[in-house]
Formats: sequence, C-alpha cells, structure tokens
Amino acid sequence: MCRTYYGEIVSKKLTIVQIVPEMEEGGVEGETFDLAVELARRGYRSIVISTGGRLVEGLLAAGVEHLSWPGIGSKNFSCLPNIARLRRLMLTEKVDVLHLRSRLPAWVGWLAWKSLPVVKRPAILTTFHGFHSVNCYSKIMTRGERVVAVSKSIKDHIIESYGTDPDKIDIIYGGVDTQQFSPEAVPEQRVLDLARAWGLVERGVPIIVLAGRMTRLKGQDVFIDALAKIKDLNFFAICIGDVPENSYTASLKEKIKSHGLASKVILAGHCKDMPAAFQLSDIVVSASSTHAEAFGKVTIEAMAMAKPVVATAHGGSLEIVQPGKTGWLVPPLDSEGMGQALKEALEDREERERRGALGRLRVEENFTVDVMYNKSIELYHAIVK
Repeated sequence: MCRTYYGEIVSKKLTIVQIVPEMEEGGVEGETFDLAVELARRGYRSIVISTGGRLVEGLLAAGVEHLSWPGIGSKNFSCLPNIARLRRLMLTEKVDVLHLRSRLPAWVGWLAWKSLPVVKRPAILTTFHGFHSVNCYSKIMTRGERVVAVSKSIKDHIIESYGTDPDKIDIIYGGVDTQQFSPEAVPEQRVLDLARAWGLVERGVPIIVLAGRMTRLKGQDVFIDALAKIKDLNFFAICIGDVPENSYTASLKEKIKSHGLASKVILAGHCKDMPAAFQLSDIVVSASSTHAEAFGKVTIEAMAMAKPVVATAHGGSLEIVQPGKTGWLVPPLDSEGMGQALKEALEDREERERRGALGRLRVEENFTVDVMYNKSIELYHAIVK
C-alpha cells in the first residue's frame, strides 16, 4: 500500500536499523523507542540494536525486533566483534537505513558500513543528541549521509565545531505524544497511587518536580541550593531518576540534610508513570548546569501536561520555553535566580495555570510525535532514494 508524506508517494516499506548503547531511560533511548514503535506500527521492519534495558520489553510488545549485542556501547575491545556482526546483518537482512545515535555505536556502524561494497551499503544517518566534546572521536557523528540535529542549537554547534555543510543537516525536534501526555488522559487514581508511593499525604502542598538522571550535568545540586533559599515557603520537591550509590548522590543527600530540607525534598528514584508524575506536580524544573540540554524532552512532556517550567537559559530550552508566557528561564548554575523564579511561581497559582495552558498549546503546535515521525520517515525515504 502506498502512503503519502509531504506530497511524496512512498510505496517501499524499508528495513531500518537504529543503534544505541542501551535501552534504559533517557532522551536518546526514549526517542529511539518512540520512532521504532511507530515504524513497526506503520508496517516497516524496525530493528533496534543495544545491550538491552528496561525499554526492550515494550519494543518487543510493539513488534520491533531487538538485537542484544554485548559491547555495542563499550569503549573497549569488546565492541570490535560487532563490526563483523553488523556487516553480516546489513547483507543478509538487506538493511535500507542504518541510523546511528551515539558515538561508540556510530564508530562500529560506520566501520561496518564502510567495509561493504558501495552498491551493498544501506543509507547511513547520524543524529546529534547532545553537545559532544569537540574531537576526532565525536566527529564520527558528522559522517552520515545526512545528519540530524535535535535542535537549532545543536545544528549551530555542528556547523561551528566541524564545518559541516548546513545543507547536510536536518533539524528534527523530539516530540511528545499529546494523547498520552494530557491532563485529561491521567485518571485521578494513578495520581493518588503515585502520591501514596512517595509518601505524600498532604495533597494541598504545591509540588515541584525535577526529572532526570542523577548527574551533576542535570543540576540537582543547584536545584537543592535554590530550594534552600525559599525553604520557608510551602512546597514539596521531588527529584525523579535512578539513585545510584555514588559520590554525587551522597552529596545530594548531605546537601538536603544540611539545608534542613529533609522533610521537603525526596530523591524518588525511577518513575514508570511520568504523565501521572507531571499531573501531580505544580511546577517542573529543568536545571541543566554546566552542559546545556540539547533539546529537552522532559520540558515538552511537562508542558504537554499543562505545567509551567522553570528552565536554565541555554541550549534547547531557549527554543522551547517562552519566559513570561510558558515558564521562567534562569541563568545556568544560578541558584539565586532559580530560587526567585520558583518563589514567583509558588506565590501565584493563577499565573502558574496561565503559563501551563499556554505551554500545552505551544507543544501542540510545535513538538508533537506526529511531526517527528513524519519528518524522520520522509528523511529515511529521501536518503534511500
């Protein structure tokens, strides 16, 4: 059956391979998952290669093929056997598109692709998901026949750092499922169950949520310092994300204790139901510090749930959050400025709700998964053609 994408008739159902180090939580993994599932739903042969992770079960349930290859994301010699393995896969399975989303797998993929006769090579595509350090290792992400940037900020970074031809780069923003991430789609019981699991008995307290991996790059330490400056206000704050036993996590726990925030801040761990987490919240924070967010998946998910966002003013957040309209922007590493923005948000419920509603409209107009799906599939067919 033929399909039409942006006026072009597409009849061939492609075999598309995406490669990532693992399929755990995170923006790269989430976008890989969403696109892989949609490709399978539309009748394409969709294959993901990784070392595995909690998202694999969902891939398989949706009809995506997952290949668990040890070492595909390892920066040591264990990755080398995957070059020959991928070469065989591309030949035997007649792969049409090889989509590389991370640097080490990109080296494996590119070397395997380069070893094939030209007429046997699939189309090759790379995606810049972050502001990688500028060096020869990272330059592999410019080797695709087309290069996808997840934001204008990333496109500028690629051009400035590597001199890549701008015409070779396509901006495809990440997208959110506005049916799944919708205030109307989350039953109250799911929110109550989550609140109970986190020990939130008093529901009248404004809830502030920061969701992201427990790493200094995500700025949980700056967030906690900001909360300390407004600790006399009424709020409860939740940091969502796996809590590994390491020095950074230990420092966060000590910071919470030393600031006298033990009764107002928790490290909640992984959350399987992010729509319910955002529905529970009143304010969502993106506190990325020394490194900017390439895009900001959590930000658009929160905005889709009609929640106002306080974000650091660099990277993709500058393209998503409109200060004074959909949220607040504050300088990176500025706990004083973040505390002030949170104070303004906490003290004006009507303003929170106004900005949250405008955020929902902005996502519907600019950052839906359907836009991401269609642009990605159109690009796949274009580079194959």
